[in-house]
Amino acid sequence: MSYLQKHPSITRDRVAKFMADGQWKDVNIHASLYEARASGSPAIELEVWSAPGQERPTFDYAVKQEYAPIKVGHTFGPSWSTHWVRMKVQIPAEMEGKHVRLLFDPSCEALVWSDRGEPLQGITGDGGDNYHVDFTVTKKAKRDEPVRVLYLEVGCNGMFGNGGGLIGPPQENREFKLSTADLVVYNDDAWALYYDMEILAAMAKELQDSPRGWQALVAANDIINEFSVGDQKSIKNARNISAKFFVAQGGQGNHQVYAIGNCHIDTAWLWPYDETKRKIARSWSTQLDYMERYPEYRFAASQAQQFEWLRTLYPSLFKRIQEKAKTGQFIPIGSTWVEMDCNIPSGESLARQFLLGQRFFKQHFGQTCDVFWLPDTFGYSSQLPQIVKLSGAKYFFTQKLSWNNINKFPNTTFWWTGLDGSSVLTHMAPANTYTTQVTVSDLINSVKQHKDVAYSNESLYLYGNGDGGGGPLEAMIERLDRIKDVDGLPRIKHAHPNEFYEHVEKTARDLVTWKGELYFELHRGTYTSQARTKQYNRQAELLLRDVEMLSVVAQSVAHGFAYPAAELDRVWKLVCLNQFHDVIPGSSIEMVYRDSDKIYEDVVNSGKALMESAVTSLFSHVAAESVSEATGVLFVNTTAWPRSDVVAVPGLRGPGVQQIRERDNAALVVAATVPGCGVAVADVTNGSADIEAVPVTAFKDSKGNVVLENIYVTAKISPRGQLVSLWDRREERELVPEGGAANVFRLHDDVPLFWDAWDIEIYNQEKFTELSGSSVRIVDEGPLLASVFVEVAIGENSVLRQWISLGATTPRLDFDSSVDWHENRKCLKVAFAWDIHSDVATYETQFGIVQRPTHRNTTWDMAKFEVCGHKFADLSEHGYGVALLNDCKYGFSTLGNVMSMSLLRAPKAPDATCDMGHHSFRYAVYPHKGAFGEASVVREAYQFNVPLVQLPVDATASADLSVLPFFTLSGASSVVLDTVKAAEDNSSQVVVRMYEAYGGHARVKLSTKLRVARAQLTNILEEHVADAKLVASGSDRSVDLAFKPFEVKTIKFQVKA
Repeated sequence: MSYLQKHPSITRDRVAKFMADGQWKDVNIHASLYEARASGSPAIELEVWSAPGQERPTFDYAVKQEYAPIKVGHTFGPSWSTHWVRMKVQIPAEMEGKHVRLLFDPSCEALVWSDRGEPLQGITGDGGDNYHVDFTVTKKAKRDEPVRVLYLEVGCNGMFGNGGGLIGPPQENREFKLSTADLVVYNDDAWALYYDMEILAAMAKELQDSPRGWQALVAANDIINEFSVGDQKSIKNARNISAKFFVAQGGQGNHQVYAIGNCHIDTAWLWPYDETKRKIARSWSTQLDYMERYPEYRFAASQAQQFEWLRTLYPSLFKRIQEKAKTGQFIPIGSTWVEMDCNIPSGESLARQFLLGQRFFKQHFGQTCDVFWLPDTFGYSSQLPQIVKLSGAKYFFTQKLSWNNINKFPNTTFWWTGLDGSSVLTHMAPANTYTTQVTVSDLINSVKQHKDVAYSNESLYLYGNGDGGGGPLEAMIERLDRIKDVDGLPRIKHAHPNEFYEHVEKTARDLVTWKGELYFELHRGTYTSQARTKQYNRQAELLLRDVEMLSVVAQSVAHGFAYPAAELDRVWKLVCLNQFHDVIPGSSIEMVYRDSDKIYEDVVNSGKALMESAVTSLFSHVAAESVSEATGVLFVNTTAWPRSDVVAVPGLRGPGVQQIRERDNAALVVAATVPGCGVAVADVTNGSADIEAVPVTAFKDSKGNVVLENIYVTAKISPRGQLVSLWDRREERELVPEGGAANVFRLHDDVPLFWDAWDIEIYNQEKFTELSGSSVRIVDEGPLLASVFVEVAIGENSVLRQWISLGATTPRLDFDSSVDWHENRKCLKVAFAWDIHSDVATYETQFGIVQRPTHRNTTWDMAKFEVCGHKFADLSEHGYGVALLNDCKYGFSTLGNVMSMSLLRAPKAPDATCDMGHHSFRYAVYPHKGAFGEASVVREAYQFNVPLVQLPVDATASADLSVLPFFTLSGASSVVLDTVKAAEDNSSQVVVRMYEAYGGHARVKLSTKLRVARAQLTNILEEHVADAKLVASGSDRSVDLAFKPFEVKTIKFQVKA
């Protein structure tokens, strides 16, 4: 007789001890898990060859090397090194007829290869939830088994790299011990009982106050009473007990869970790109084995880049995946090139992520993806719904907002509506993770934490080891089989994610809508960490924009020029690769940034070469032999509106040069009214030439302030280097409040709660030191540019040098900064107090803007104490505003009338050297009449980031400009011509992408001098949506377009040969 009802906690402890691999393992279930075991010679003989340094040689190279004998206990190392183990396997006769497995634990990661060079399965050693060290040698051993040869590629890193703790910088000299190399035969009945007991124990714990919980505890207790070590009949009898429990099914009204295996391999994070390539092979080969053993099993993998690596490096494995994709077991998903960050990349970058990803999946798997799959990134742009739909997808999955550290996100299954009104059906897994282990508690949480279960009684459930790869384990699939329909728990089944979304679409009722960005209330430091990476990204995005546009024109008008489609495809893929959600945010180890810097250098060098090629093809007939011989400068404007700038031209001299800039001896030239998408030539041969501008001046006033003044504004910089007055001369308005200042540098303490490189916490704003300039002097006095130099000591080893400049042609005040940065967990911000009153500030986002509160009324307002913006942030009231422009910064904060921008951070994990060293960056203040919607802030921000292309020329030569301006956009000024490129499938077709930037309806006419025969509207994938009416007028061809607020439109022109 049992009295367990009187002492349930004791019985639950008894069950736990029965399952534990510890003190009682010689008398509990563990004593019966293996029928046979063999180790050492002749069963297993081991040899090793160690690759030099951090090389990762191929199989073909490795097998030709000289190997030396080793035994269990051998250590592999140091960190990141590779060791190839050659294993000779002789299955003992007593294992005849049995399923024989190899247990190989190198305490790190490994990949099993056949002697023919086929990657077979991944290994993850060293215990823990990720532990997976078994490999099937044969499913049925023969009497006289031949000696088999296997190769094991051992990589000296754990699942999560080589750091101390989860996010510590890598330890460079870790060693990994080969702890196990055995042949074993499983006792299948004992293992099955073990999996039964896992479920029973968990249900007894999680449902302990319910009848079903009591039934589970009774069954588990009865099994222990029945079990006897070494008695196979007792194990079978015990399984009969569990079978009686599991036969009771749940009702049809139970919550339905759709289970999908995944392993979410971070493309880089605590390991470099090259290690990810091996993680893919390890993880996915393992899953292919499970698909053979479990026909109902489904596994999803995202990121076209990872599939491309596999296709290139492991072609036989890629072909196996293609076959399993046809059966529906291996599911390519996600739509994008990588699982990218959605804060930092530009709108066009997000478009390219989908374009590259969807085209890859279509080419290699026969179809595009319906689901935008992004479980782990740090916030979601409000333009994503529109971009998703324009890319042929219609559903969205994530779960990251469950990490919010201030407010709980209120929805699970809902319609997410973006800036333009586009909506996508969105689901956030209520288990609040993408790496569940198929546990009873996670399954229960899928109901308990589902916030919209009243409208949709189903959820997605992602399981498997992830981040570092791995994926589901055999035990997870076995547990799922036991709980797929058992009374007391939700129903769960293997499923394709599309099945879930399609069913929700058909059956859900009254789903709520969330409008606008999905702001992530954590990891706000990722807007700033790894500043050089973010700067490279902005530079690459805009450089490739110009290259594509000029290459289109060159192909159309320059004889013999071919659009560089293959090279542009290559470098765009590299840019998109570095936009992965742990690379561009700044949350990876130092090794990753060494790699990404090389990638960016490759992209920039290629982009500059392509730019030179296009410009030379267009204008070589007027180009000067050298800048020293030039008599003029040709300026190319790649924005779609006319602009006038003061431009620095290194090395140029001539009687028409009005000023030489002090800091670099560059000639300053006025590029006057360069037409949009057109060119203009500045002649520097005439010393009395009209400079097209009223001179700017610099002087000191009676208070010691340096005054910079042109016809638009008067700026006063104090002896501390702060902007203490900005007077709009036309509006007769002071912008800096009395007693306030702008361009104030603040050094904040920056010690987060845990996630060092990721987080800026709200208390960061409470503790800071205001920095003061130690040197302020005038360096340029006009007539084209007036500048003051400021030096600011930051700390003992850090200093900021800044040139504050005012040009003759603009009210914009520029701040060109150079910083030597050597701090420890500090954040450098610059603050601007304005005499402006507004409850919201406006920030640029991808293809549009987002407005956020300047107050802290609610916790939702307060949570946005640090936000992401792109090229500008703006604070406007009725009739007037001020914009803060930048060329590479993304972290902003506006509280009341004080705007601040985060410049640099100094976290120490996972990269101990993050941002240490030299930095150069620019920002500017742009005062404007009218509120934001009435001002030209968007255009000014583009001009600040997209310089005029310059070419030293012979000013007397006659340039053939018949095709220029090559594009003209007339009508509403709120529409931006963002991209001009050749079509993906036909470089003789031209694709033009535009967007409405301010949030209003707009009509424009897009005209071109290209020989256009047909025009059509397309989606981002450049697929036909509708024909566009083409109107001819002389040499121009035009289309009239109507835009909805924040709408993105893509036009494809077919150009005559």
